[in-house]
Amino acid sequence: MAIILDNKTYGSLLAAYQPKIIASEDEYNHTIESIEQMMVRGEELTPEENSLLELLSILVEIYEDSQFPVEPSSPQNILLHLMDARELKQSDLVGVIGSKGIVSEIVNGKRSISKAQAKALGEFFHVSPALFI
Repeated sequence: MAIILDNKTYGSLLAAYQPKIIASEDEYNHTIESIEQMMVRGEELTPEENSLLELLSILVEIYEDSQFPVEPSSPQNILLHLMDARELKQSDLVGVIGSKGIVSEIVNGKRSISKAQAKALGEFFHVSPALFI
């Protein structure tokens, strides 16, 4: 079901906020403040305000993606993170991916994770095996 906006109300909001591609940190901070002010109102927002909030959020996302790119993590770093999050030791993975020596080599980056090991790790951690390849 499409949401119907009052064009006059939405036009007034657009005129007040003047949303545009964010080009500086000051503009970014100002947009974040505007989003926070709108989010405080939560369910009280009108459909027009919700549309503006969505637009501002998209503009922030575009800016953040361009200014703060996230480098993909290595399979080893993902494994280390999951182990840390679950407070696991290398010995906890011996039954999952191989011997103590193999686990040590994988954890220390001396050996790559095989497809079979990735599948086993995915099942063990309840994540996609693709994270480990």
